[in-house]
Amino acid sequence: MDKSSLDTIRTTLEEELNTVERQLRENGATLDGERVDMEVDEGFADSAAATSERSEVLAQVEQAQAHRSEVVGALRRLDDGSYGKCQNCGREIATERLEALPATPLCIDCAQAEQAN
Repeated sequence: MDKSSLDTIRTTLEEELNTVERQLRENGATLDGERVDMEVDEGFADSAAATSERSEVLAQVEQAQAHRSEVVGALRRLDDGSYGKCQNCGREIATERLEALPATPLCIDCAQAEQAN
């Protein structure tokens, strides 16, 4: 992959990182994943509704933290020169896949095998 493509991917990843970190902060989560501070509307007459809201926020936070980890990992791979190589089999990841999913650590074959399990 040429330098221009890598620079474009780095910019995309940095923008994704900024977005996901903003989402985490908006949901009251720390970036290290240690804590989630959330306020639930005390006007809820039903504790089940409050529990449901908490569960939804926590699910969003978990998903955002997982995506943040993927993006940070991709940026590290860009820095150390291993970006674009499958972390499972070591083969090159197709450029089209990296352009569509810049944070992916796996080639399509390994990703499909992982999903099948």
